[in-house]
Amino acid sequence: MTNNRRQFLQLGFLSALSTPFWSAVPRKRKRSTKPLVIATWNNAKACEAAFASLQSGGKALDAVEQGAMVPEADPNDRSVGYGGRPDREGRVTLDSCVMDHRGNCGSVVFLEEIKHAVQVARKVMEETPHVILAGEGAQQFAVEQGFERENLLTEASRKDWQNWLKTSDYKPVINIENHDTIGILAQDTDGDLSGACTTSGAAYKMRGRVGDSPIIGAGLYVDNQVGAAVGTGLGEALLRTVGSYLVVEFMRQGDHPQRACRKAINRVMEHHPDTYLDFQIGLIATDISGRTGAYSIQPGFTYAVMTEDGVETFSAPSALED
Repeated sequence: MTNNRRQFLQLGFLSALSTPFWSAVPRKRKRSTKPLVIATWNNAKACEAAFASLQSGGKALDAVEQGAMVPEADPNDRSVGYGGRPDREGRVTLDSCVMDHRGNCGSVVFLEEIKHAVQVARKVMEETPHVILAGEGAQQFAVEQGFERENLLTEASRKDWQNWLKTSDYKPVINIENHDTIGILAQDTDGDLSGACTTSGAAYKMRGRVGDSPIIGAGLYVDNQVGAAVGTGLGEALLRTVGSYLVVEFMRQGDHPQRACRKAINRVMEHHPDTYLDFQIGLIATDISGRTGAYSIQPGFTYAVMTEDGVETFSAPSALED
């Protein structure tokens, strides 16, 4: 083999090896230290409470907890906490989870008679060696931690349930009964991310049903080196595709949060080719540089973002509009 041929082969090998490799490596983004909150739906008050926590020196985990507690305590919010629509037995059951910048997480599922499920989820994370507590065990733990038991079924929710019993025919209404969660993400002045997700679940669900909201990777995922994502809508669809984790992985590969949400929604639709027109899924995300994005299947999904410039609500682009 001549020297020229040897040099040609060496250069060709190095070119084939190095060019695709380096072009495939995502550029590392600079971490933002500007406080940020993003939440599903028109949860401006939740964003304001979370942002106030950040401004007073709270960490991102403190912020998302404070934000999620707002709809949990609002009897007029029929999809979260106190006043939430019950299951088919007429009992309000709550699901919630939190995840911090270190990858620590806590969750409660099928929790009854405790208003602030998100606080219990944080206690599970901080006070136990476990990630998930369920049902009576979760309630017992909450009481041991000082939470009071109370009736979460308001008169308005009870009347709705009684009307539903006349037919017992569960037909979710897109962006109404699928509007069943607050997911909230925050970035603090240290640049750290955290998230929370809390819900009373699908209205008139089968007793014991649990959706994506309290499941790490499905309803919520945080990676402090990449970004965070949270979902809302039909939980079964996000469970089947591990939707929030998927968004974060797309961001890890270099996608903008908006594109990452869109690609994850496309994956959901691919898994449900015959039924996706009948339900709604919405995803929101932020990366470590403070960029945000959202995407949904159906039109009508909104989300709120708060920065130092104030809070603003946006309509997410949707697959059926693109």
